[in-house]
Amino acid sequence: MRRWILALDISHWTLTLDVRLMEQPEAVREAFEQEFGRFARFRGAESAAFDGLRLADVETTLRELSDLRTRHTGKKSALANLKKQIGRAAAEERAQFAQAVQQLEARIAEEIAKVERALQDTAARLRTERERLDVTLPGRRIRRGHVHPINLIRQRLEDIFVAMGYTVEDGPEIENDFYNFTALNIPESHPARSPQDTFYTTDGFALRSQTSTVQIHAMQRRQPPLRVIAPGKVFRRDTPDATHNPMFFQIEGLVVDRGISMAHLKGTVTEFLRRLFGTDVRTRFRPSYFPFTEPSAEFDFSCFKCGGTGCALCKQSGWIELGGSGMVHPNVLRAAGVDPAEFSGFAFGFGIDRMCILLYDLDDIRLLFENDVRFLEQFD
Repeated sequence: MRRWILALDISHWTLTLDVRLMEQPEAVREAFEQEFGRFARFRGAESAAFDGLRLADVETTLRELSDLRTRHTGKKSALANLKKQIGRAAAEERAQFAQAVQQLEARIAEEIAKVERALQDTAARLRTERERLDVTLPGRRIRRGHVHPINLIRQRLEDIFVAMGYTVEDGPEIENDFYNFTALNIPESHPARSPQDTFYTTDGFALRSQTSTVQIHAMQRRQPPLRVIAPGKVFRRDTPDATHNPMFFQIEGLVVDRGISMAHLKGTVTEFLRRLFGTDVRTRFRPSYFPFTEPSAEFDFSCFKCGGTGCALCKQSGWIELGGSGMVHPNVLRAAGVDPAEFSGFAFGFGIDRMCILLYDLDDIRLLFENDVRFLEQFD
């Protein structure tokens, strides 16, 4: 009697264990369907659930569906745990339990795949609609650009000097000490060599502070006689204001030949200004000092707006200061490999930005560098 009771108890325990084991796939299925419920409405690509959805919404739903697949079919999911228990089930129940787990896995995979296909088809359709091009629509006219005001003036200056027999030269914007200072007869103690005035890089290189460096390159490449102009960007440590900028444009001219004198310099500058502002323009030269010229002079021209009578543009003086000039210093000629006993020359230079301000009656040089379309459109 005691033996039969023990056997009954053991049989009941085994039966209870098997019943609970068979309930687990059902519990996993219910948990999946409860979370999958919000995706079930997307089972078909033609489903009304897609109405009004944007591409971003569909892509977000696809990512959330992928997360759901990982939670319910991944290595750490309840389904994976069920598959591990197949080998531990009782022999007489193992086949039935394994079949239940496989059916559950197939159903979960099918449900997710069905919704995923519908979402992917809808996303593809929305992308096509977004990228669709109606070839029957009229074309959009490409907005035509135009030359910057600084380049407009630069081209105008180059045209004048080329017509006078000059060639246009260009050179590097980063120079070593020789080209930027030594060859231009600038002494070691000159303030221009100070980091407060010049932008230095490394190993003695610096951003050129004047286009006079191009003149040295030109004389080294080509022996005199030569007539060249050198327009381009230069850099100085200036605080930006209405009349100064750390980067600006400059043009310099150089003539080297036998018998060149100060008279040639005055005649050249005067002729250039007359071609630019008219035949009534008068010039004057005032003594000055530059390390690379001797003698040196600053040149002015009569105001083209008031004719020399005095106005706001010329500050009531009747004259507009333009730039510096002078006879090329013999040391500069020697540095470039030119014999000063045989050749002489003159040089001059002025700012293209300032010329632009004068010709277009601007009140602030910074307007030329701010890239404000409202300002630049005026020069179309």
